[in-house]
Parts: sequence; C-alpha cells; structure tokens
Amino acid sequence: MKLYNGNMSNFATKCRIAIYEKRCPVEIAPIPGGGFKSPEYLKIYPMGKTPSLDADGMIIGESEVINEYLEEKFPTPALLPKSPEARARVRTLTRFHDLYLDPPLRALFSQIDPKTRDAKIVAEKLAESTTRFDQLEKMLSEGGFAYGADFSFADCALAPTMVFATNMLAFFGAKSVLEGRQKLARWWNQVQTRPSVKKALGEMTEAIAEFRRQQSG
Repeated sequence: MKLYNGNMSNFATKCRIAIYEKRCPVEIAPIPGGGFKSPEYLKIYPMGKTPSLDADGMIIGESEVINEYLEEKFPTPALLPKSPEARARVRTLTRFHDLYLDPPLRALFSQIDPKTRDAKIVAEKLAESTTRFDQLEKMLSEGGFAYGADFSFADCALAPTMVFATNMLAFFGAKSVLEGRQKLARWWNQVQTRPSVKKALGEMTEAIAEFRRQQSG
C-alpha cells in the first residue's frame, strides 16, 4: 500500500496521522513527476490532488474516504467510536472541517502577499473563519480530545489545519484563533502531544518552512 503524499497538505497530513496512529503498513511516497498535475501522477490519479492511496492496485482518493478505508482495513486501534451516535458526532466534526472550516483559510493562501492582496476578500474570509472557529468551539468536547476521551478521526482532520490557522492569520493582523476559545486552546495543547500528531505536524511544519525558503530565495 502506498500513500501519494505532500507533507505541506493538511489533507494528506490528516491521512498520515491516521497511518502513524494505526501503524499501517503504508509507504509514504512523494508525488510522481514532482507535481500534482504532472503526466506521471495524472496517469495514477486523474484528479491530480493529494492524498491518494494505492491499495494494492486500486487508487482511492479523498482523505476522508482513505481514512474510512484504513479504519475498515486496520480496525485496531479504532479511530471511530463504537456507537452509531458517537460515530455520527465524529463524522460531523470531520465534515465540518472539510466543508466549512478549511475553505476560508484556503482562500487566504493567495492573499498572503501584501502587493497582490485584495482587501475585500481578506475581510470576508477572516470574518468567515472567525464564525467557523466560534462554531468549532461549541462543537468540541469539554475534555479529552475533539470528541470525547478517545483520539479519533476528528483530531486527525482538525490538527493539520490548526497549523495553518495558528500561523497564517498573523500575516493579516488577525488575533489568534485560540484567544477567547478555551476548549479549542485546551484541545490544541493536548492533541500536539500525541506521538502520531507530533510526527505528522513536524513534517508539515518543515515542509512549510522549506516552501518559504524557496519563495524568498
């Protein structure tokens, strides 16, 4: 099994956390051809996105689908709770991340350079991000991990995006997403101590730093 991966991608990092947590026999491989749209990679995965998983010849795309597949293939340790109700709560958090929390942050990537920044877009996306983090604060558990006492796919999804949120928003003069959000701050401090998270976020942070060096050089 092989995960086609970009360390800087929060969605690929979501899958790496699950792989490290489960200790799955999955090779972490770079994108063939050096880019998502390279002919070599498009032959493998025509969507040209990361991550994708080569599961013994079957290509699986979309980080959440990959993680669900890994859960069924390698059920121990479980990253979904036992009860249907608790599973629904975890999946609600992961879908909230993918559909609502990530998009406004992603839209800000192209606005980092002050010379080409669109003030209207920045204001809109910062406001939307504030709303989403307020909603997340209400959704998080009072103690333990994102949902309950057990580490789950919700933590896998949210942790990588927090790397972007806690670093990138400062470029726009926005206050920390942790300010005034006690549950989010508590969870963020705790989840970073998880070995699987610590390893994957370390890889992600290093990749971001390398990208910045290349951009400035």
